[in-house]
Amino acid sequence: MFTDPFPVDVIQENYVRNVRNCIFSVVYPTPFKSRVRLVAVSKEVLENILDLDISVKGSSDFLEFVSGGKVIFGSVPLAHRYGGHQFGSWAGQLGDGRAHLIGVYTNRHGERWELQLKGSGKTPYSRNGDGRAVLRSSVREFLCSEAMHYLGIPTSRAASLVVSDDAVWRDQFYNGNIKKERGAIVLRLAKSWFRIGSLEILAHSGELDLLRKLLDFIIQEHFPSIAMNDSNRYLEFFSTVVSETANLISLWMSVGFAHGVCNTDNFSLLSITIDYGPFGFMDSYDPNFVPNTSDDERRYKIGNQASVGLFNLSKLLQALKPLLDPRQKQLASQILEGYGEHYHSRFTELFKTKLGLLGENENDNYLIAFLLKIMEDTKADFTMTFRELSEITADQLKELHIPEEFWALQDLNKHKLFSEWATLYLLRLNSNNGDSDAKRRIRMATVNPRYILRNWMAESAVQKANLNDFSEVELLEQVLQHPFQRQEAAERAGYSLRPPAWARHLKVSCSS
Repeated sequence: MFTDPFPVDVIQENYVRNVRNCIFSVVYPTPFKSRVRLVAVSKEVLENILDLDISVKGSSDFLEFVSGGKVIFGSVPLAHRYGGHQFGSWAGQLGDGRAHLIGVYTNRHGERWELQLKGSGKTPYSRNGDGRAVLRSSVREFLCSEAMHYLGIPTSRAASLVVSDDAVWRDQFYNGNIKKERGAIVLRLAKSWFRIGSLEILAHSGELDLLRKLLDFIIQEHFPSIAMNDSNRYLEFFSTVVSETANLISLWMSVGFAHGVCNTDNFSLLSITIDYGPFGFMDSYDPNFVPNTSDDERRYKIGNQASVGLFNLSKLLQALKPLLDPRQKQLASQILEGYGEHYHSRFTELFKTKLGLLGENENDNYLIAFLLKIMEDTKADFTMTFRELSEITADQLKELHIPEEFWALQDLNKHKLFSEWATLYLLRLNSNNGDSDAKRRIRMATVNPRYILRNWMAESAVQKANLNDFSEVELLEQVLQHPFQRQEAAERAGYSLRPPAWARHLKVSCSS
């Protein structure tokens, strides 16, 4: 049983309180009072992770399971206790305030997955919340976690989305305008839901035996390359998390993704993307892009994500220090100092790949930075600039003969320095050993998506879903499974066109 290695909260009653000396509280989901509908499923998650046939979505047992109405016999639902630094300050106890871990499943591939409902009712960690999630945010989480997977970015997954007619009241933009919305639940999966805040709460509370026990469990389950009898295992663990966090944030940057709430309680110890809230993909390239309207100080703007990663890792190190000897503490500090180099190296590697560059050249960093500056100046579309560079021929670029359909490159071409950049770029491409223009374009088209979950696309799906039309949720889920391939349905829907004018004024809220 999952809880066997750990003490469980001794209080069984479900009320909000300060919890100590445990990792989990036993707490059951609260079923909706009204009719519940299954409105979306991920066929790939059901079949390839949960070993279920897609036909299961038609059964009442499945609906009850994914809506929190029924717990599988023998399983004990849990809410996880964790803390965290939110917007730079220690926030104390946080925890699963509206999520329930309802099972752990090992599939036919030998993969172990933790199943969690989000929006399934109150727990001891709900603080002032109602334990619910609304349809608006649940549609976004369902779509984005799957979209990120198909973009090749480590992420939690979403199996299903259910909606009820239960009223949930939300002040979406924290402006005093409270509105009635509908409650929804996402069944989401991850190899582990442990996050930096899982360790922080134990260190802050002085529960060092439990901290050591949890850390050993995480290493044994999820870091097989680290020997459990190694006296430096916590150092090895920290080193891995540092490099993998740098890798994850580099990947976010390579697709223009801003998480929106990079608190330590939202940063996975397995370096996967979790807790989709007010996230956003950039349209126009802007290092100051902030998807979250409640982030007044722009702490989590897209251009600051790497720095925030360093801050979060420093808080992880702070939590680990009680378990390290003086020599290990010194080595851990040196490991943390190497984070910037890890990040810069991976970022450069990814953007070289996006530009189709092979081999090494001392001017590659300049070429990348030069392009990004022109993109910033012209407000060029981030995704389509790289996609269109994947599709345009070298001859067209040389002559600056840019077809009308390449609207992002046309924007870029308005900059007085674009021709200079294009000349440098073509010279660099000529140095690719054994390459051809056709090979280059094929290679680039496999790493530069044509379709991402733009905010306006998600909003359009949400607006229809609010009217009980889930056709666009279904369309987006299908399109985003193949983000690198041109698709007729996606082209008809305008998913690769210039975002509509109304999209520029869209806001994303933290209230979910």
